[in-house]
Amino acid sequence: MQQIDWLIVFGYIVLIIGISIIIGRRQKTQEDYYLAGRSMGAWKIAMSIVATQVSAISLIGVPAFVAANPGGGLVWLQYEFAVPIAMILIMTVLLPVYHRLRVISIYEYLEKRFGREVRLLLSMVFLISRGLGSGVMLLATSILTAACLDLDIVTTIVIMGVVSIIYTSVGGITADIYSDIIQLAVLWISTIILFGIVLSLINFDTWSLTAIEQQRLNIFDFQSTGLGDGQTFGFWPMLFGGLFLYFSYYGCDQSQAQRFLTTPTVQEARKSLFLNGLLRFPLVMTYCAFGVLLIPFLIQNPAMAEEIKGVGPDYLVPYFLLEYVPKGFLGLVVSGIFAASMSSLDSSLNSLSASTWRDIILNYYRSALNWTPRNSVLISRVLTVVWGVICTGFAVLLTRSSDTVIELINKIGSVFYGPVAAIFVLGILIRSANQTGAIVGLAAGVSANIGLWFFAGQSVSWLWWNPTGFLISFFTGIVLARITGLNDYVADDGSARIKKSDFYSDKMVFYSTALIVGFVFILMICLLIESFLQKFFT
Repeated sequence: MQQIDWLIVFGYIVLIIGISIIIGRRQKTQEDYYLAGRSMGAWKIAMSIVATQVSAISLIGVPAFVAANPGGGLVWLQYEFAVPIAMILIMTVLLPVYHRLRVISIYEYLEKRFGREVRLLLSMVFLISRGLGSGVMLLATSILTAACLDLDIVTTIVIMGVVSIIYTSVGGITADIYSDIIQLAVLWISTIILFGIVLSLINFDTWSLTAIEQQRLNIFDFQSTGLGDGQTFGFWPMLFGGLFLYFSYYGCDQSQAQRFLTTPTVQEARKSLFLNGLLRFPLVMTYCAFGVLLIPFLIQNPAMAEEIKGVGPDYLVPYFLLEYVPKGFLGLVVSGIFAASMSSLDSSLNSLSASTWRDIILNYYRSALNWTPRNSVLISRVLTVVWGVICTGFAVLLTRSSDTVIELINKIGSVFYGPVAAIFVLGILIRSANQTGAIVGLAAGVSANIGLWFFAGQSVSWLWWNPTGFLISFFTGIVLARITGLNDYVADDGSARIKKSDFYSDKMVFYSTALIVGFVFILMICLLIESFLQKFFT
């Protein structure tokens, strides 16, 4: 990078940290630090959620998966089909209960419904799985910045981790949300410009695609089931696996659900999910379009293609940035990556801190409830720093992994997502569900998924782990509830379970109808895109 690029990067980091410091000074209570005083609007939350889910990891992983990953291609778009349906289920089943109970950690609900042990168990599952996932996020971002800064990967991880810890520990959830919005704009605009750059570099008269490369242009794969055929990214596993994954990730993971709790009402939370269901697909399409153009680009640049084969597909975008992006603009893109790193990691660190404080410390040290608000916020920031160090250390260990980051982060999550979602749904929908069934059900679902990972190998797609873990946990919980009897922890007023009124409202009918139409629209658009690409590139 040139001097102007370094100045842009440094200025961007100073700006983000400065915003964090200003916001941090206003935080007087833990509700301010963890929930922004429950004052955030739907548009802010929606953009924050989109940015966190598809930030730096997507900028690296999706184009690489489309253009260079073995067995990859536009089949990744099938993963987006389930998003609108998952949003409807979360708006209907989970959000009303969370807002009715006025929780900070969603695992507080589990204590009200099942008891203390279930709350502690699920929060520990979250702390472990999200800690691992945060390490992958940091690794993904560091892959890109290491190449751009000409540093080794471990040094880059440490630098990025330290910057993220400083920013996160000061700003709280409010700074997280605003930084998410900034980085979403920077990364989306950057990707559009990258699309234009690679388009200008391709000579469409002097190349042709091989059969393998043409296969990358297929979006739909109805033949592959992911069950015994060695294929991971078929239509059915991505639709059903994605549905359970998104339902759990957005609705039963503290790092995402905590954002919905920052809204003043359940109506605002539902609106944010509705907007997220509409905004995700256009952004992912932008990343995929960049990846599609990298296919013919690699054909015309065989030296770069060979180099990517040697180091791995995740280095495709970093190498392209270094070789073909104009100076100055490169600094802006790398600045966006820094912002993406901080906003992706800070949301996790803030939620890890919240769960550690609310679910672990307060359960063992009830006297902490009597601490002053100032001391409570101070401890919250210390917990954020501790988790930042843990996640950074795990990212360093992950540098030896052979999986691409876009797959690795989903594999880690898919072990836990289905079983965790099953426990929440069990408590909300099944009145007879009890603590014993919840604990044993969770253990059974997670164990089954771990068994599939280690013993089924590539014969069962990791996308099926989500519904498999959910169904095993859910039905195990029902069976054990019938054997052991009604749980004593069911809330007398029914506030911890779903109510008929949660299903009916004018807004819910509108949101559900619009998202179903969006689901059909996405399918139709993908059919048209696939048909167009097959004709244009052949």
